[in-house]
Amino acid sequence: MPKGNTKKITERTLVILKPDALDRGIVGEIITRFERVGVKIVGMKLLVSEKDTATKHYNEDLAKRRGAHVRAMMIDMLLLGPIVAMVLEGIDAVEVVRKMIGATEPKAAAPGTIRGDYAHMSYSSADKKGIGIFNLIHASSSPKEADVEVGIWFRPEELVKHAPGYTKLTLHE
Repeated sequence: MPKGNTKKITERTLVILKPDALDRGIVGEIITRFERVGVKIVGMKLLVSEKDTATKHYNEDLAKRRGAHVRAMMIDMLLLGPIVAMVLEGIDAVEVVRKMIGATEPKAAAPGTIRGDYAHMSYSSADKKGIGIFNLIHASSSPKEADVEVGIWFRPEELVKHAPGYTKLTLHE
């Protein structure tokens, strides 16, 4: 990094493969996309979320922005079954991962994105059914949010420092 440049280029982000991704059997395909783009997996676990963890993840800020009923639906959806929580690391990882997963509403997600290729649900169809929108995946929306979310789902000792071969040219490790 050039002297005087204080922007942190390599960053971490949290990704959660939600119960609908596991139910559909597409976890491996999704993980492969992240490996192929060259971000590094530094933490990963399969778990069934505790309600208090899901509540910390979908915090009061979501209720203020989208309503308490949306927050409650998001928490309930996270509790429907097993999830895969991952910490990915790479150059501008938050932005890169958000671009890869596509728009929150799968119907609006571009082809080539994870949601655009594997989901098609719309807000209106979810609203008519009174359910949350099944969109397969969550990713942190900012580096600050990533720091908070990683701390909710992982203890520091669960994150691994390593240099897999596929990051040799992307991260210069």
